[in-house]
Amino acid sequence: MVAIDRCGTGLPDCKAASGTRGLQALTAAALALPGMFASGDSAAADSEFAFQQSRYEEGNRNLFDAKVNNPIQVDSIHASGKLSLTDRIKFSFNFLQDTWSGATPMSSAPLAGSIRPNIPVERDGVVSGASPFFQRTIQFNENFEPLAVDPVTNQTLGVDKRAVHVMSTASPETRNQGDFKLTYEWDELALDLGGGISIERDYESRFVNFGGRWDFNQKSTTLNFGLSYTNSDTYAIIDHDAQVYIENTNEGSQFTQAFRNQIKIEKGDYILQGNREDWGVNLGLTQIVGKSTVLDLSFGYARGTGFMENPYKIMTLVFVDPDTLEGETRAVLEQRPDERNQFSFGARLAQYIEPLDAAWHFNYRFNHDDWGIDAHTFESDWVQPLGSGWKVTPHVRYYSQSAADFYSPFLLIKQAFSKAVFVPGVGITRQSADDSVLPANFSSDHRLSGFGTLSGGVSISKEFTKGFTLEAGFEYYTHEGRLKLGGGGEAGFADFNYYVANAALKVDLDNLGRALDFSGDGHGHHHHHHGAGNPAGLMFAHMMDEPGSFMVGYQFMYGRQSGNMLNGSSVPLDSAIVDNGCSTDIQCRFTPKFMNMKMHMLMLMYAPTDWLNLMVMPQFVDMDMNLRELSGRPPPAPGVHEHTGVGGHETGGVGDTSLSALIKLYDSGMHHLHAGIGVTAPTGDVDLEFRRIVQEDGGLIHFMMQLGSGTWDFTPSLTYTGTLDRWSWGAQASGVKRLQDKNESGYALGDLFQTSVWGGYNLTSWLSTTVRGIYTVQGSIRGDFNKFNGRGGPMDFPKNHGGRFWDLGLGVSAYVPSGDLAGNRLSFEWIQPLKDDVNGFQLERDGALSASWSYAF
Repeated sequence: MVAIDRCGTGLPDCKAASGTRGLQALTAAALALPGMFASGDSAAADSEFAFQQSRYEEGNRNLFDAKVNNPIQVDSIHASGKLSLTDRIKFSFNFLQDTWSGATPMSSAPLAGSIRPNIPVERDGVVSGASPFFQRTIQFNENFEPLAVDPVTNQTLGVDKRAVHVMSTASPETRNQGDFKLTYEWDELALDLGGGISIERDYESRFVNFGGRWDFNQKSTTLNFGLSYTNSDTYAIIDHDAQVYIENTNEGSQFTQAFRNQIKIEKGDYILQGNREDWGVNLGLTQIVGKSTVLDLSFGYARGTGFMENPYKIMTLVFVDPDTLEGETRAVLEQRPDERNQFSFGARLAQYIEPLDAAWHFNYRFNHDDWGIDAHTFESDWVQPLGSGWKVTPHVRYYSQSAADFYSPFLLIKQAFSKAVFVPGVGITRQSADDSVLPANFSSDHRLSGFGTLSGGVSISKEFTKGFTLEAGFEYYTHEGRLKLGGGGEAGFADFNYYVANAALKVDLDNLGRALDFSGDGHGHHHHHHGAGNPAGLMFAHMMDEPGSFMVGYQFMYGRQSGNMLNGSSVPLDSAIVDNGCSTDIQCRFTPKFMNMKMHMLMLMYAPTDWLNLMVMPQFVDMDMNLRELSGRPPPAPGVHEHTGVGGHETGGVGDTSLSALIKLYDSGMHHLHAGIGVTAPTGDVDLEFRRIVQEDGGLIHFMMQLGSGTWDFTPSLTYTGTLDRWSWGAQASGVKRLQDKNESGYALGDLFQTSVWGGYNLTSWLSTTVRGIYTVQGSIRGDFNKFNGRGGPMDFPKNHGGRFWDLGLGVSAYVPSGDLAGNRLSFEWIQPLKDDVNGFQLERDGALSASWSYAF
């Protein structure tokens, strides 16, 4: 694979501040744009499903006494599947979603010329730190070395050549990527055709790829090949913090002419637009050297043209007047070359160690491009089975790259930015420097500097039955300039550490159900539950009745609110929302325009006896909301940035985790009754904040856009089901009782009670439908935020949550009774709101969709 990505590096924090590049460095394609190369993997199972959740988090950077409390953090989920449509036709897909938040560098500047606040900002009794930021003037000596100055006495303290990052924080943002591949296989040849799309608020990438493999030399040699094309559009809001420093972003300055025709103003935001195209080709050769050795060789070439810049990076310019030795700082958007050609060569050795029943892998990759970056990657891992389905894999990785030709922490220009001059016949006038003093290309992005990374980690996996595997892994990275191969890397101000942790589930549908045999007798059991399909949106409604049974499942839920605001069941005027939707002393300024919620849940269930099932269900959630201004709203509150913008705002990440037990109370064959007793652990964040903008606090994000309840919650349920011939029916009562008065942010969500009654009919032996009636009641939020919140509208006040809701559910469920995919169940249900009677002022519901997949064995 050729090392290509949107900002020209292989590191995860590819975008800064308001937007962020996708998490490919942490998933399958660490150094490539999405879709840049077709996969050459031919060894995987024909039919499988995998689900992985990952966390990436950076440590603090050296900001010289200034504090940034929230470095970059990324939560990612990755779902993938492969299916054999026929003996020769295979279909595979991937879905990747990652949510970014935190602070990342937007530029770097001389430490002597930065302001590093020693007095933290305090609001509502809460103290927060701040990043260094530019000041306009810096004093230099006769050697053009910056001088540190005491900010109190104004005395010179001496030469200080150090640089420092200028950080910018980001509200959470989410990227979604989906792709597919269709493969046709002959006996010794396979061809792939694939494509996909990656979407985030400010960036969209569409890609197609074609490739395949050819086996020859009695299948001891394999040739892999691939061709790909990617077209990407950037639509980036120039960072609000950076706008303070950028020299006349949109009009007037000779230093920003490079992007003048690509910038427009929309709702007060500066929008930078650009297009990029990437072509890539790769070749690979796999050779079986002996019965225990496999060698892979690969070559890749990629060419990118168009908008190659990172729109969130700026370059600090320091103009030093040779007469006064006084420097004046300015900033401009970075400018990279409009094309990039990259080459890569890789080699991989896999060696089986028979006495230890282990495998050793060693990889080396060299990347070269015409930006001046040469990169070396060395990786090694040891795969050691431990017996009883356990496997441990320690691994180590070293990466080194040289700096791009146009990289510099900042640019020192020995010329005054502007000065008074005498022009004969005119008199004294101001004369400004022009853009001829700048090089053609420049960037202070530390990922284009010279550096090295050294990492070590371990992954542990357990195969519970043939084809069902759980895996967990952790890796810790050290990023330092001095780790560059041969030395000479960037100074220590750019050093930082980060880690990646992941958990994964893999289900091999070809082998699932064939029990692992550790004694060698080859006997096992296989069990499927053939009961009628319950509604997909119903939780805790199914029990397994055979001891030792497992069930694995995945559930996706999507809900949308939009349209009218409600007060109870009526539609209020804007004036009523302004006056009554917030509080007696605060008028509302905004109200939600729409809100979308998506939830991914992984279910693992085990039956130790015929009357008890144990279940764990981790969750991953993301929400997005946009606001509209209320007619007759009050003016903006001083010191608070109003987070509206052109794209709304998003949150996402790990939600709360459900732990429960289902207990059989009665079972006569036709009638079944069981109780659920469970809790949810508060693993979802409830302290997510909007970013600070232009030194103004963003504050906590709205209640219902936090990722969990923040409290331990009791989740009881009672479920009855019945079946007769093709008919099925059931009823359930369930609830959520908050076990704590408040969470770490000062509040507790309202208790919830829900009842459902449904009926179903089996249209065929494998297809059934359901109709469900649902009633839900939820209380208002107790308590309130104990940290600063902008209080912009009804969504920021506890009284405007909960209510009474009536819904109708329409569902369909398909069960595979035989064949390679026997035992798999896929269900869908649409929830149509019938009536809302809300507490306070809330947005009307549009509906919800639930989709679930499960397999019992």
